[in-house]
Amino acid sequence: MSSFDHLMMTTPSTIALPRRGVLQELGEILTDVSQARGLIYQLTLRDIRIRYKQAAIGFAWAIISPLVIVAAGVIVRLVMVSMAGQPFGMANAAAIMVKSVAWGFFAAAIGYATHSLTSNWALLTKVYFAREVLPLSVILASTFDSLIGAGVVALLMPFIGWTPSWALLWLPLLVCLLFSLTLAAGLFFSCANLFFRDVRYVIQLLLTFGIFFTPIYYEPAALGARWIVPQMLNPLSPIVEGLRLSVVDGHNLLETIRRASDGALIWSPLYLAYSAVWAIGGLLVAALVFHRAQFRFAEYV
Repeated sequence: MSSFDHLMMTTPSTIALPRRGVLQELGEILTDVSQARGLIYQLTLRDIRIRYKQAAIGFAWAIISPLVIVAAGVIVRLVMVSMAGQPFGMANAAAIMVKSVAWGFFAAAIGYATHSLTSNWALLTKVYFAREVLPLSVILASTFDSLIGAGVVALLMPFIGWTPSWALLWLPLLVCLLFSLTLAAGLFFSCANLFFRDVRYVIQLLLTFGIFFTPIYYEPAALGARWIVPQMLNPLSPIVEGLRLSVVDGHNLLETIRRASDGALIWSPLYLAYSAVWAIGGLLVAALVFHRAQFRFAEYV
């Protein structure tokens, strides 16, 4: 057997690849994803069509889903404030609406991304392309859904007494951090689910109960001063709290907030910096792990 025949029979996982620097590898990932723009568009469009093609009410599900989360949140919050003997203001409803859209996007995107590799096994085994486009396309499809839900919430906000402020300028940064954190988790969990099929059950459990460990229906200070920082260790918490403070309360996120009664630190710019480290750093690490593992995907699919 010639050396050429031996090379052709060698599987991608056994080919000795030359060592490359991290920056070079990240550049290669960006190049591969950029060259697959057309494929990303087609897969995203396919995912959107599949979700609503045979649905009786079609795209209305993109409106109903966030409204159901908002309704559930309002009920939970009403029970909490009633037990505490506190009033339920329109600001509470606005905060729940804004944070529910963020949570709905995160939960839906992670749920779809986790299955993105296993549900596209035919593509993985027959065609070569940048595998990153599979979780990316389903997350972009979830972004489309969330934009519809966010549009509905934006239309409802003025009716509950909300007025815009300059703090809305924080919105693009917070959205970018949310998307980056979601993409990082989507890349990591989709890869992990391919090698360990019970990962999907863990993710389903986390998404089912994660809303109660993330300050969506309440503010972190509601559980007491000593529990504020532990809640903020969840990288998603500072992002959703930043959305509430900037969009609803009109607060500049560079300014610290302390509770007047006991001086508890309710908000600090360090919280947002912590989420930014998780979002950006997590995305870089997840992209590298995903890229290095993709040559073995066909063996486990």
